[in-house]
Amino acid sequence: MQSTAKKAALPAITLAALGVVFGDIGTSPLYALRQCFLEAHIAITETTVLGILSLIFWCLMLTISFKYVTIIMRADNNGEGGIMSLLALNLRSTRIADNKKIFLIAIGFIGASLFFGDGIITPAISVLSAIEGLSIATPMFNKWIMPLAIGILTALFLIQRHGTGTMGKFFGPITLTWFISIGLIGIHSISQTPYVLTMISPHWAINFIFHQPLVAFFTMGAVILTVTGGEALYADMGHFGRLPIRMAWFFIVLPCLVLNYAGQGALLLRNPNAIENPFFLLVPQWALYPVIALATMAAVIASQAVISGVFSMANQAIQLRYLPRLTVHHTSDVEQGQIYIPFINWILYVSILLLILIFQTSANLANAYGVAVTMTMLCDTILITFLAYGFWRWKKWKVALFAIPFLLIDLIFIASTSLKIFSGGWVPMLIGVIVFTVLMTWRTGREIVFNRLEKDALPLELFIKSVSLSDETIFVPGEAIFLTGTPNMVPHAMLHNIKHNKVLHERNILVTVITRDVPFVPDQERVRVEVLDDRFQRIFVYYGFKDQPNIPQALELAYKQLSQDFDMMQMSFFISRDRLIHTVGDGMSPWREKLFISMQRNTSPVSDFYQIPPNRVVEMGSQIEI
Repeated sequence: MQSTAKKAALPAITLAALGVVFGDIGTSPLYALRQCFLEAHIAITETTVLGILSLIFWCLMLTISFKYVTIIMRADNNGEGGIMSLLALNLRSTRIADNKKIFLIAIGFIGASLFFGDGIITPAISVLSAIEGLSIATPMFNKWIMPLAIGILTALFLIQRHGTGTMGKFFGPITLTWFISIGLIGIHSISQTPYVLTMISPHWAINFIFHQPLVAFFTMGAVILTVTGGEALYADMGHFGRLPIRMAWFFIVLPCLVLNYAGQGALLLRNPNAIENPFFLLVPQWALYPVIALATMAAVIASQAVISGVFSMANQAIQLRYLPRLTVHHTSDVEQGQIYIPFINWILYVSILLLILIFQTSANLANAYGVAVTMTMLCDTILITFLAYGFWRWKKWKVALFAIPFLLIDLIFIASTSLKIFSGGWVPMLIGVIVFTVLMTWRTGREIVFNRLEKDALPLELFIKSVSLSDETIFVPGEAIFLTGTPNMVPHAMLHNIKHNKVLHERNILVTVITRDVPFVPDQERVRVEVLDDRFQRIFVYYGFKDQPNIPQALELAYKQLSQDFDMMQMSFFISRDRLIHTVGDGMSPWREKLFISMQRNTSPVSDFYQIPPNRVVEMGSQIEI
């Protein structure tokens, strides 16, 4: 019965996956083929058109169909995907030395940082290229293209705080309509020039590369635009599963993309002047406005998918302690993954607005696009190579057989897109550098603070013995909860409580939150309780990197294990609020220390992050020099 239910639900899940996963790659036909010719100023001939179409076809087959859909999607961390999951899987491997794992963390951080850059460029180029179809209808719309794009994106970012659950129901059908439409438009053009289908033969690509190697090299910087969104297939695997994503790709997305690119190529063979905008010039005049509206909706869906992906990755980084605590709102009572992070939302919006104002057209933005994508793909290739060797335990020859060709392809893409750095490619690289710096600074700073606290702390066992032997300690009724990252040491908040209030509570519970390298931790594994003596207990609370921490719920589970009544009104949560002081000496460079201190001061309150009632919280200040 369960198998039958899963089969019945498969079409619905596949349709939902279509709406969320493939928006980015699905809007690439709006600008990718045109950019291939504009990028290297290529003459439109049979050889160049079929050569470029062949390159596009084989890039889709090798990079997306084989590398991502067939190989990388096998790397699931309890069903979850994405570069953070891939990094977590690698860190579990016992076959890789610890000193090499530092290198893998850096690779993972670089890939995640570049994904943020991609999240800024995708909405801008997708919406702009869709709205630009209006200029094909009539030139009078030219002056309205930028204001319309800005208006649509403004509305999109304003509704983020309300959640996208309602809109999400329409994503699948709209995206399906989009793919069928671009496929049918392509078929109509192919029927007039069926010879264009010979593009699937690799000899056209090989001939183009060998006869015009320099031109082909320049062209690869635009061909990469046809595979943008490949990371999304893997990143969203946890929402839909491997099978629905694979089915949507092979049965709907891939055929429709290939048909549309072939249709655009057929149009160029008939009319080279159509390079002005081959996608919209394919569309019959009577269908132009409906297709523009559909393209705009598809672009909004692509933008939404990327924005949600950035929220999700930021949340994972926060849970894994790679980013400071930020305010995270849950926009759905049913779907756990639907979140809204105000700070990230408005940073994205302002960045996208600046991009549109600076670059103004999708053709100009295409110069900025591609650099982040190629480098993210290289990071994925490196991480999956180490995973195949260390976790899947492939033989070395098998690892080399996979890794060498794809590393070569990625490096060619990077070399080609690097030519665009000065004309716009610097944008995602700058964003990537900023995000990478923030991630590494926060991680290193936390290690320094942790080491300082551990160095100055008092061992917990020694403290409990001294308290039990002393007659001077005064115990007051109630339960005191201390959040601490060092379970074997006395929390600073407890020491300050004794120092200033001269008392301890009848029951003192030390709570340590540990994030595991799995997406979710089941409730039965959520807590582990240790009874140290009559007055002291230690509770370990475990979360996955996609779980949302809730300390009161975890404590309720712990109290059930202890067979004790849970009464929030009898509890006081003592939290240490550390004030960091910059000093000259060991540690990070001064500017990084100041950056870390600034981030630490602006983190959201611990009580908000762990969903602790504010009226039960007592904050005890301490000063730490770093």
